[in-house]
Amino acid sequence: MKKDAVPKPTEAELEILQILWKHGPCTVRFVNDKLNQKKTVGYTTTLKIMQLMFEKKLLKRDETTRSHLYSAAVKEKETQGLLLDRFLETAFGGSALKLVMQALGNHKASKEEISQIRELLDNLEGEKK
Repeated sequence: MKKDAVPKPTEAELEILQILWKHGPCTVRFVNDKLNQKKTVGYTTTLKIMQLMFEKKLLKRDETTRSHLYSAAVKEKETQGLLLDRFLETAFGGSALKLVMQALGNHKASKEEISQIRELLDNLEGEKK
């Protein structure tokens, strides 16, 4: 699927995708149970959202068993990249520096996170040489 052709998932759809990316193919009941660990969501609401996601081609559906199994039709990294690109453009005018400065300014990074950020920056600098 081309990057432009991937529909932007809503917040509710993204929550469902997170469950499917983590657990693989699941029934609506399983997804609904996982969603209800955070907030109360009716089964029929979850079913309707997943049916719409199937129509939007965000999900695949295996109908060979009595309880249909749904799986993500979009890849996690591609979806994250699409959402980040749109967010970066709309919220930060396309500036990665502004995004990183805001993220680090609003979040107390642990020593481990700072170390990983340094390693990433070192790797990026090494690629440009």
